[in-house]
Amino acid sequence: MLRVFVTGGTFDKEYDELAGTLHFRATHVEEMLRRGRCRLDVAVEVLMLVDSLEMTPAHREAIATACAACPERQLVVTHGTDTIVDTAAVLAADPRLAGRTVVLTGAMVPYAFGSSDGLFNLGSALSFAQALPPGVYVAMDGRVFPAGRV
Repeated sequence: MLRVFVTGGTFDKEYDELAGTLHFRATHVEEMLRRGRCRLDVAVEVLMLVDSLEMTPAHREAIATACAACPERQLVVTHGTDTIVDTAAVLAADPRLAGRTVVLTGAMVPYAFGSSDGLFNLGSALSFAQALPPGVYVAMDGRVFPAGRV
């Protein structure tokens, strides 16, 4: 089994036409997995719905703790692109994650907009999480980078 931790970011933002703002209501990850015809055994867990520019050290610690506490060894973390590198660095430095493959991914366009890169990025991240050796990585646009070399 593989676990996906949802933390927010552009993946899950929606547009409020009246206010002209982006906001969070719920995650789209389950729908994305269905739409992408994912046949993996995947557990999805929402940790938070936060814009990564508003992410604090406490948020990053909560992500690391969740990654360390779950039984799965292959993990995907959805994350906002603005500070994805910062969270990857925190996870890579955490000794509790030794032996796990953690792949962070995000999107430049919200899934709700219909023309999002998020579906492709999620699928790529799921594949990378299964194929890469233990470590922390960032996957975007079909490419993957070890944390610290993004």
